[in-house]
Amino acid sequence: MDSTRVPLSPTRRDVLAGAVGGAAGLVLLDRRGLSAPLAPGPPPAQAVIQIWMGGGPSHLDTFDPKPDAGEDYCGPLRKPIPTNGDGIVIGELLPELAKQADKYAIVRSMTHGVNAHETASYLVQTGHPAGDGLVHPCAGAVISRLRGYDAGFTGLVPPYVVLTRPPGRFSEAGFLGSRYKPFATGGDPARERFVVEGVVAEGISAARQRSRRELLHGLDALARALRDHPDLAARQESEARAYDLILGDAGQVFDLSAEDAALRERYGRSTFGQSCLMARRLVERGVPFVTIHYPGWDTHKQHFPAMRRLLPDLDRGFATLLADLAGRGLLERTIVWWSGEFGRTPRVAWEPPWNGGRGHHGAVFSAVVAGGGFRGGRVVGASDARGEEVAERPVHPRDLLAAIYERLGLDPAGSVPHPDGREVPLLPPAGDLPGGGRLAEILPGGAA
Repeated sequence: MDSTRVPLSPTRRDVLAGAVGGAAGLVLLDRRGLSAPLAPGPPPAQAVIQIWMGGGPSHLDTFDPKPDAGEDYCGPLRKPIPTNGDGIVIGELLPELAKQADKYAIVRSMTHGVNAHETASYLVQTGHPAGDGLVHPCAGAVISRLRGYDAGFTGLVPPYVVLTRPPGRFSEAGFLGSRYKPFATGGDPARERFVVEGVVAEGISAARQRSRRELLHGLDALARALRDHPDLAARQESEARAYDLILGDAGQVFDLSAEDAALRERYGRSTFGQSCLMARRLVERGVPFVTIHYPGWDTHKQHFPAMRRLLPDLDRGFATLLADLAGRGLLERTIVWWSGEFGRTPRVAWEPPWNGGRGHHGAVFSAVVAGGGFRGGRVVGASDARGEEVAERPVHPRDLLAAIYERLGLDPAGSVPHPDGREVPLLPPAGDLPGGGRLAEILPGGAA
Protein backbone atom coordinates (compact mmCIF):
# COMPACT_ATOMS: atom_id res chain seq x y z
CA MET A 1 0.00 0.00 0.00
CA ASP A 2 1.19 3.51 -0.79
CA SER A 3 2.12 5.25 2.47
CA THR A 4 2.51 8.72 0.97
CA ARG A 5 -1.09 9.85 1.44
CA VAL A 6 -1.75 12.94 3.52
CA PRO A 7 -1.36 12.00 7.22
CA LEU A 8 -3.49 12.50 10.33
CA SER A 9 -3.25 11.04 13.85
CA PRO A 10 -5.35 9.87 16.82
CA THR A 11 -8.80 11.40 17.06
CA ARG A 12 -9.62 14.32 19.29
CA ARG A 13 -11.26 11.81 21.64
CA ASP A 14 -8.02 9.79 21.83
CA VAL A 15 -5.89 12.86 22.42
CA LEU A 16 -8.13 14.17 25.19
CA ALA A 17 -8.34 10.72 26.74
CA GLY A 18 -4.56 10.68 26.90
CA ALA A 19 -4.49 14.12 28.48
CA VAL A 20 -6.90 13.05 31.21
CA GLY A 21 -5.83 9.48 31.78
CA GLY A 22 -2.10 9.63 31.27
CA ALA A 23 -0.10 7.20 29.20
CA ALA A 24 -2.70 4.46 29.69
CA GLY A 25 -5.24 6.58 27.81
CA LEU A 26 -3.23 6.74 24.60
CA VAL A 27 -4.41 4.57 21.72
CA LEU A 28 -1.76 2.75 19.75
CA LEU A 29 -2.01 2.90 15.97
CA ASP A 30 -2.87 -0.37 14.28
CA ARG A 31 -0.24 -0.93 11.57
CA ARG A 32 -1.52 -4.21 10.13
CA GLY A 33 -1.16 -4.46 6.40
CA LEU A 34 -4.23 -4.12 4.17
CA SER A 35 -4.97 -6.01 1.00
CA ALA A 36 -6.50 -3.00 -0.76
CA PRO A 37 -3.49 -1.82 -2.77
CA LEU A 38 -3.32 1.21 -4.99
CA ALA A 39 -4.97 0.68 -8.34
CA PRO A 40 -2.98 1.59 -11.46
CA GLY A 41 -3.79 4.69 -13.49
CA PRO A 42 -3.79 8.48 -13.01
CA PRO A 43 -2.69 9.98 -9.67
CA PRO A 44 -5.36 9.19 -7.12
CA ALA A 45 -7.63 11.65 -5.43
CA GLN A 46 -6.78 12.38 -1.82
CA ALA A 47 -10.04 13.47 -0.20
CA VAL A 48 -13.82 13.11 -0.33
CA ILE A 49 -16.49 15.62 0.61
CA GLN A 50 -19.74 13.72 0.98
CA ILE A 51 -22.93 15.79 0.88
CA TRP A 52 -25.42 13.48 2.56
CA MET A 53 -29.02 14.42 1.87
CA GLY A 54 -30.62 12.92 4.94
CA GLY A 55 -34.09 11.60 4.26
CA GLY A 56 -33.71 11.20 0.50
CA PRO A 57 -33.99 14.05 -2.04
CA SER A 58 -36.41 14.01 -4.96
CA HIS A 59 -34.62 13.16 -8.20
CA LEU A 60 -37.39 14.80 -10.27
CA ASP A 61 -36.92 18.15 -8.55
CA THR A 62 -33.11 18.13 -8.64
CA PHE A 63 -31.03 16.31 -11.26
CA ASP A 64 -33.58 14.27 -13.25
CA PRO A 65 -36.51 16.56 -14.13
CA LYS A 66 -39.47 15.17 -16.09
CA PRO A 67 -41.36 18.23 -17.43
CA ASP A 68 -43.56 16.19 -19.73
CA ALA A 69 -44.80 13.82 -17.02
CA GLY A 70 -47.60 16.15 -15.98
CA GLU A 71 -48.88 17.87 -12.85
CA ASP A 72 -49.16 14.68 -10.82
CA TYR A 73 -45.41 14.13 -11.18
CA CYS A 74 -43.88 17.60 -11.55
CA GLY A 75 -46.24 19.63 -9.45
CA PRO A 76 -45.39 23.33 -9.86
CA LEU A 77 -41.72 22.59 -10.69
CA ARG A 78 -41.98 21.87 -14.40
CA LYS A 79 -39.54 24.32 -15.98
CA PRO A 80 -36.09 22.67 -15.91
CA ILE A 81 -33.15 24.83 -16.88
CA PRO A 82 -30.24 24.21 -19.26
CA THR A 83 -26.74 23.91 -17.86
CA ASN A 84 -23.25 24.56 -19.21
CA GLY A 85 -23.02 20.81 -19.81
CA ASP A 86 -23.91 19.81 -23.35
CA GLY A 87 -27.61 18.94 -23.45
CA ILE A 88 -27.96 18.55 -19.67
CA VAL A 89 -30.94 20.10 -17.89
CA ILE A 90 -31.58 20.14 -14.14
CA GLY A 91 -34.29 21.39 -11.78
CA GLU A 92 -35.40 25.00 -12.04
CA LEU A 93 -34.43 25.84 -8.45
CA LEU A 94 -30.74 25.03 -9.09
CA PRO A 95 -29.53 27.91 -11.31
CA GLU A 96 -26.06 28.20 -9.74
CA LEU A 97 -25.40 24.48 -10.09
CA ALA A 98 -26.49 24.80 -13.72
CA LYS A 99 -23.44 27.01 -14.23
CA GLN A 100 -21.13 24.33 -12.78
CA ALA A 101 -22.38 21.24 -14.65
CA ASP A 102 -19.10 20.93 -16.56
CA LYS A 103 -17.53 20.00 -13.20
CA TYR A 104 -19.86 17.16 -12.19
CA ALA A 105 -21.37 13.95 -13.51
CA ILE A 106 -24.97 12.94 -12.82
CA VAL A 107 -25.90 9.29 -12.35
CA ARG A 108 -29.63 9.13 -13.09
CA SER A 109 -30.04 5.37 -12.78
CA MET A 110 -29.02 4.65 -9.18
CA THR A 111 -31.07 1.73 -7.88
CA HIS A 112 -31.32 -0.68 -4.96
CA GLY A 113 -35.05 -1.15 -4.42
CA VAL A 114 -34.90 -0.50 -0.67
CA ASN A 115 -37.44 1.93 0.79
CA ALA A 116 -36.45 1.92 4.48
CA HIS A 117 -34.17 4.71 5.72
CA GLU A 118 -31.87 2.53 7.82
CA THR A 119 -31.18 -0.27 5.35
CA ALA A 120 -31.02 2.09 2.36
CA SER A 121 -28.56 4.41 4.14
CA TYR A 122 -26.41 1.43 5.06
CA LEU A 123 -26.46 0.10 1.51
CA VAL A 124 -25.62 3.43 -0.16
CA GLN A 125 -22.77 4.21 2.25
CA THR A 126 -21.22 0.73 2.52
CA GLY A 127 -22.10 -0.89 -0.81
CA HIS A 128 -23.22 -4.02 1.05
CA PRO A 129 -26.83 -5.19 1.36
CA ALA A 130 -27.91 -5.79 4.94
CA GLY A 131 -28.28 -9.33 6.23
CA ASP A 132 -24.91 -11.04 5.64
CA GLY A 133 -24.13 -11.28 9.36
CA LEU A 134 -21.68 -8.37 9.38
CA VAL A 135 -21.99 -4.64 9.92
CA HIS A 136 -19.70 -3.27 7.23
CA PRO A 137 -17.96 0.10 7.63
CA CYS A 138 -19.17 3.02 5.58
CA ALA A 139 -16.90 4.75 3.08
CA GLY A 140 -15.83 7.38 5.62
CA ALA A 141 -14.63 4.76 8.09
CA VAL A 142 -12.86 2.81 5.34
CA ILE A 143 -11.00 5.93 4.22
CA SER A 144 -10.31 6.85 7.84
CA ARG A 145 -8.40 3.60 8.07
CA LEU A 146 -6.86 3.13 4.64
CA ARG A 147 -6.04 6.79 4.00
CA GLY A 148 -5.85 7.90 7.62
CA TYR A 149 -4.42 6.01 10.55
CA ASP A 150 -2.83 3.14 8.64
CA ALA A 151 -1.30 5.58 6.15
CA GLY A 152 0.65 7.39 8.87
CA PHE A 153 -1.45 10.46 9.59
CA THR A 154 0.33 12.85 11.97
CA GLY A 155 -2.09 15.74 12.39
CA LEU A 156 -4.56 16.30 15.21
CA VAL A 157 -7.76 16.85 13.23
CA PRO A 158 -9.32 13.38 12.80
CA PRO A 159 -9.37 11.77 9.33
CA TYR A 160 -13.17 11.41 9.25
CA VAL A 161 -15.21 14.46 10.20
CA VAL A 162 -18.99 14.96 10.14
CA LEU A 163 -20.53 18.42 9.97
CA THR A 164 -22.30 18.65 12.26
CA ARG A 165 -24.26 15.58 13.47
CA PRO A 166 -24.01 11.97 12.23
CA PRO A 167 -27.09 10.76 10.33
CA GLY A 168 -27.50 8.09 12.99
CA ARG A 169 -29.10 5.44 10.78
CA PHE A 170 -26.40 2.79 11.41
CA SER A 171 -22.99 2.35 13.00
CA GLU A 172 -20.63 4.11 10.58
CA ALA A 173 -17.52 2.25 11.71
CA GLY A 174 -19.08 -1.20 11.51
CA PHE A 175 -16.75 -4.05 12.41
CA LEU A 176 -13.72 -1.74 12.24
CA GLY A 177 -14.65 -0.49 15.71
CA SER A 178 -15.19 2.81 17.45
CA ARG A 179 -11.73 4.12 16.57
CA TYR A 180 -12.99 4.70 13.03
CA LYS A 181 -16.23 6.45 13.90
CA PRO A 182 -16.48 10.03 12.63
CA PHE A 183 -15.60 13.04 14.72
CA ALA A 184 -18.93 14.92 14.80
CA THR A 185 -18.29 18.61 15.35
CA GLY A 186 -21.67 19.54 16.80
CA GLY A 187 -22.31 23.26 16.90
CA ASP A 188 -23.37 25.43 13.99
CA PRO A 189 -20.78 26.94 11.61
CA ALA A 190 -23.29 29.66 10.69
CA ARG A 191 -23.12 31.08 14.22
CA GLU A 192 -20.76 33.97 15.01
CA ARG A 193 -18.45 31.45 16.67
CA PHE A 194 -18.42 27.82 15.54
CA VAL A 195 -18.54 25.97 18.86
CA VAL A 196 -16.94 22.62 18.04
CA GLU A 197 -17.60 20.09 20.78
CA GLY A 198 -14.49 19.44 22.85
CA VAL A 199 -12.46 22.03 20.93
CA VAL A 200 -14.21 25.39 21.20
CA ALA A 201 -15.98 26.25 24.46
CA GLU A 202 -19.04 28.50 24.42
CA GLY A 203 -18.25 31.87 25.99
CA ILE A 204 -14.60 31.08 26.77
CA SER A 205 -11.90 32.88 24.76
CA ALA A 206 -8.55 31.39 23.82
CA ALA A 207 -6.85 33.79 26.26
CA ARG A 208 -9.04 32.52 29.09
CA GLN A 209 -8.26 28.92 28.13
CA ARG A 210 -4.54 29.70 28.33
CA SER A 211 -4.98 31.37 31.73
CA ARG A 212 -6.81 28.32 33.03
CA ARG A 213 -4.02 26.07 31.83
CA GLU A 214 -1.38 28.23 33.50
CA LEU A 215 -3.34 28.21 36.75
CA LEU A 216 -3.62 24.42 36.71
CA HIS A 217 0.10 24.08 36.10
CA GLY A 218 0.82 26.45 38.99
CA LEU A 219 -1.27 24.31 41.32
CA ASP A 220 0.13 20.97 40.16
CA ALA A 221 2.65 20.22 42.90
CA LEU A 222 2.73 16.53 41.96
CA ALA A 223 3.95 17.34 38.47
CA ARG A 224 6.76 19.44 39.88
CA ALA A 225 7.75 16.69 42.33
CA LEU A 226 7.73 13.94 39.69
CA ARG A 227 8.87 15.93 36.68
CA ASP A 228 11.29 13.20 35.53
CA HIS A 229 8.86 10.29 35.87
CA PRO A 230 8.27 8.64 32.44
CA ASP A 231 4.51 8.14 32.99
CA LEU A 232 4.10 11.79 33.87
CA ALA A 233 6.11 12.83 30.81
CA ALA A 234 3.74 10.83 28.60
CA ARG A 235 0.76 12.46 30.29
CA GLN A 236 2.21 15.93 29.76
CA GLU A 237 2.87 15.18 26.09
CA SER A 238 -0.77 14.11 25.66
CA GLU A 239 -1.94 17.27 27.39
CA ALA A 240 0.22 19.39 25.10
CA ARG A 241 -1.32 17.70 22.06
CA ALA A 242 -4.83 18.26 23.39
CA TYR A 243 -4.17 21.94 24.00
CA ASP A 244 -2.64 22.26 20.54
CA LEU A 245 -5.93 21.00 19.14
CA ILE A 246 -7.85 23.52 21.21
CA LEU A 247 -5.56 26.56 21.03
CA GLY A 248 -2.96 25.87 18.36
CA ASP A 249 -2.92 25.72 14.57
CA ALA A 250 -5.11 22.61 14.44
CA GLY A 251 -7.91 24.31 16.32
CA GLN A 252 -7.78 27.33 14.04
CA VAL A 253 -9.07 25.28 11.13
CA PHE A 254 -12.54 25.64 12.67
CA ASP A 255 -12.32 29.44 12.85
CA LEU A 256 -14.40 30.58 9.89
CA SER A 257 -13.85 34.24 10.79
CA ALA A 258 -10.49 33.86 9.04
CA GLU A 259 -12.32 33.53 5.71
CA ASP A 260 -13.13 36.46 3.46
CA ALA A 261 -16.57 37.84 4.35
CA ALA A 262 -17.62 38.05 0.69
CA LEU A 263 -16.78 34.39 0.16
CA ARG A 264 -18.80 33.43 3.23
CA GLU A 265 -21.75 35.31 1.75
CA ARG A 266 -21.39 33.45 -1.55
CA TYR A 267 -21.60 30.13 0.30
CA GLY A 268 -24.65 31.40 2.15
CA ARG A 269 -24.86 32.15 5.85
CA SER A 270 -26.87 29.01 6.53
CA THR A 271 -25.71 25.92 8.41
CA PHE A 272 -25.36 24.07 5.11
CA GLY A 273 -23.55 26.86 3.28
CA GLN A 274 -21.03 27.38 6.06
CA SER A 275 -20.60 23.60 6.40
CA CYS A 276 -19.56 23.53 2.74
CA LEU A 277 -16.97 26.21 3.45
CA MET A 278 -15.81 24.32 6.53
CA ALA A 279 -15.45 21.14 4.47
CA ARG A 280 -13.22 22.97 2.01
CA ARG A 281 -11.01 24.17 4.87
CA LEU A 282 -10.72 20.65 6.24
CA VAL A 283 -9.70 18.97 2.98
CA GLU A 284 -7.36 21.87 2.28
CA ARG A 285 -5.58 20.90 5.48
CA GLY A 286 -5.38 17.21 4.67
CA VAL A 287 -8.53 15.64 6.13
CA PRO A 288 -9.36 12.77 3.75
CA PHE A 289 -13.10 12.36 4.41
CA VAL A 290 -15.66 14.97 5.37
CA THR A 291 -19.41 14.37 5.51
CA ILE A 292 -21.81 17.30 5.38
CA HIS A 293 -25.03 15.97 6.85
CA TYR A 294 -27.91 17.96 5.38
CA PRO A 295 -31.17 16.67 6.92
CA GLY A 296 -34.73 17.63 6.08
CA TRP A 297 -35.37 15.84 2.77
CA ASP A 298 -37.90 13.27 4.02
CA THR A 299 -40.78 15.25 2.55
CA HIS A 300 -43.86 13.06 2.99
CA LYS A 301 -46.00 16.15 3.42
CA GLN A 302 -46.05 19.55 1.69
CA HIS A 303 -43.08 18.64 -0.43
CA PHE A 304 -43.04 21.67 -2.73
CA PRO A 305 -42.94 24.38 -0.05
CA ALA A 306 -40.02 22.46 1.44
CA MET A 307 -38.27 22.38 -1.95
CA ARG A 308 -38.66 26.14 -2.38
CA ARG A 309 -36.97 26.57 0.99
CA LEU A 310 -34.27 23.89 0.76
CA LEU A 311 -33.19 23.82 -2.88
CA PRO A 312 -31.93 27.43 -3.12
CA ASP A 313 -29.80 26.78 -0.02
CA LEU A 314 -28.43 23.57 -1.55
CA ASP A 315 -27.83 25.31 -4.87
CA ARG A 316 -25.86 28.18 -3.36
CA GLY A 317 -23.64 26.15 -1.05
CA PHE A 318 -22.96 23.22 -3.39
CA ALA A 319 -22.22 25.41 -6.43
CA THR A 320 -19.90 27.71 -4.46
CA LEU A 321 -18.07 24.70 -3.04
CA LEU A 322 -17.36 23.39 -6.55
CA ALA A 323 -16.21 26.79 -7.81
CA ASP A 324 -14.09 27.44 -4.71
CA LEU A 325 -12.38 24.04 -4.85
CA ALA A 326 -11.68 24.52 -8.55
CA GLY A 327 -10.33 28.03 -8.06
CA ARG A 328 -7.89 26.81 -5.41
CA GLY A 329 -6.68 23.84 -7.44
CA LEU A 330 -8.29 21.45 -4.95
CA LEU A 331 -11.02 19.94 -7.12
CA GLU A 332 -8.56 17.75 -9.03
CA ARG A 333 -7.72 15.86 -5.85
CA THR A 334 -11.07 16.15 -4.02
CA ILE A 335 -14.12 14.04 -4.83
CA VAL A 336 -17.46 15.68 -4.08
CA TRP A 337 -20.18 13.05 -3.70
CA TRP A 338 -23.85 14.12 -3.44
CA SER A 339 -26.52 11.57 -2.58
CA GLY A 340 -29.22 10.50 -0.19
CA GLU A 341 -30.35 7.01 0.71
CA PHE A 342 -32.96 6.97 -2.08
CA GLY A 343 -35.18 9.30 -4.13
CA ARG A 344 -38.81 10.30 -3.65
CA THR A 345 -41.88 8.80 -5.26
CA PRO A 346 -42.37 10.48 -8.65
CA ARG A 347 -46.16 10.54 -8.34
CA VAL A 348 -47.18 13.28 -5.91
CA ALA A 349 -49.61 12.39 -3.10
CA TRP A 350 -51.99 15.36 -3.25
CA GLU A 351 -54.62 13.89 -0.93
CA PRO A 352 -54.73 14.54 2.84
CA PRO A 353 -52.83 14.09 5.05
CA TRP A 354 -49.92 14.34 2.58
CA ASN A 355 -51.06 17.51 0.82
CA GLY A 356 -48.56 17.26 -1.98
CA GLY A 357 -45.96 14.90 -0.51
CA ARG A 358 -43.51 12.39 -1.92
CA GLY A 359 -42.67 9.03 -0.32
CA HIS A 360 -39.56 6.84 -0.29
CA HIS A 361 -38.36 5.56 -3.66
CA GLY A 362 -35.41 3.17 -3.99
CA ALA A 363 -36.27 1.87 -7.46
CA VAL A 364 -34.41 4.72 -9.16
CA PHE A 365 -32.77 7.90 -7.91
CA SER A 366 -29.88 10.23 -8.70
CA ALA A 367 -26.36 10.80 -7.40
CA VAL A 368 -23.73 13.36 -8.37
CA VAL A 369 -19.93 13.09 -8.33
CA ALA A 370 -17.41 15.82 -9.11
CA GLY A 371 -13.67 16.32 -8.95
CA GLY A 372 -11.01 13.80 -8.05
CA GLY A 373 -10.54 12.83 -11.69
CA PHE A 374 -14.20 12.14 -12.45
CA ARG A 375 -15.21 13.53 -15.83
CA GLY A 376 -17.73 16.34 -15.58
CA GLY A 377 -20.48 17.41 -17.94
CA ARG A 378 -21.78 13.86 -18.30
CA VAL A 379 -24.89 11.86 -17.49
CA VAL A 380 -24.83 8.15 -16.72
CA GLY A 381 -27.97 6.09 -17.20
CA ALA A 382 -31.59 7.17 -17.40
CA SER A 383 -34.89 6.70 -15.64
CA ASP A 384 -38.12 6.15 -17.53
CA ALA A 385 -40.46 8.92 -18.70
CA ARG A 386 -41.95 9.41 -15.23
CA GLY A 387 -38.83 8.70 -13.18
CA GLU A 388 -40.33 5.54 -11.70
CA GLU A 389 -37.91 2.86 -12.91
CA VAL A 390 -34.47 2.53 -14.46
CA ALA A 391 -34.72 2.79 -18.24
CA GLU A 392 -31.05 2.18 -19.05
CA ARG A 393 -27.71 1.48 -17.40
CA PRO A 394 -28.64 0.51 -13.81
CA VAL A 395 -26.04 1.62 -11.25
CA HIS A 396 -25.97 -0.05 -7.84
CA PRO A 397 -24.44 1.82 -4.88
CA ARG A 398 -21.67 -0.76 -5.00
CA ASP A 399 -20.74 0.46 -8.51
CA LEU A 400 -20.51 4.10 -7.45
CA LEU A 401 -18.48 3.31 -4.34
CA ALA A 402 -16.15 1.17 -6.44
CA ALA A 403 -15.53 4.17 -8.71
CA ILE A 404 -14.88 6.43 -5.70
CA TYR A 405 -12.46 3.91 -4.18
CA GLU A 406 -10.74 3.52 -7.53
CA ARG A 407 -10.21 7.27 -7.79
CA LEU A 408 -8.77 7.23 -4.27
CA GLY A 409 -6.21 4.72 -5.46
CA LEU A 410 -7.79 1.71 -3.79
CA ASP A 411 -8.57 -1.62 -5.38
CA PRO A 412 -12.37 -2.10 -5.19
CA ALA A 413 -11.72 -5.86 -5.14
CA GLY A 414 -9.45 -5.50 -2.10
CA SER A 415 -10.30 -6.22 1.50
CA VAL A 416 -10.04 -4.86 5.03
CA PRO A 417 -9.11 -6.86 8.14
CA HIS A 418 -11.79 -7.90 10.58
CA PRO A 419 -10.81 -7.83 14.27
CA ASP A 420 -11.09 -11.63 14.36
CA GLY A 421 -8.22 -11.88 11.86
CA ARG A 422 -10.08 -12.65 8.64
CA GLU A 423 -10.09 -10.46 5.54
CA VAL A 424 -13.46 -9.00 4.52
CA PRO A 425 -14.06 -7.76 0.95
CA LEU A 426 -14.18 -4.00 0.66
CA LEU A 427 -17.23 -4.37 -1.59
CA PRO A 428 -19.36 -7.30 -2.77
CA PRO A 429 -18.37 -8.84 -6.12
CA ALA A 430 -19.86 -6.80 -8.96
CA GLY A 431 -21.66 -9.79 -10.44
CA ASP A 432 -23.59 -10.45 -7.24
CA LEU A 433 -25.66 -7.26 -7.48
CA PRO A 434 -27.98 -5.84 -10.17
CA GLY A 435 -25.72 -3.04 -11.39
CA GLY A 436 -23.94 -2.27 -14.61
CA GLY A 437 -20.36 -2.65 -13.40
CA ARG A 438 -17.49 -0.20 -13.66
CA LEU A 439 -18.48 3.43 -14.35
CA ALA A 440 -16.11 3.79 -17.28
CA GLU A 441 -18.20 6.66 -18.69
CA ILE A 442 -17.00 9.05 -15.99
CA LEU A 443 -13.63 7.56 -15.02
CA PRO A 444 -10.38 8.74 -16.64
CA GLY A 445 -9.64 6.87 -19.82
CA GLY A 446 -13.12 5.36 -19.90
CA ALA A 447 -15.74 5.29 -22.63
CA ALA A 448 -16.21 8.41 -24.72
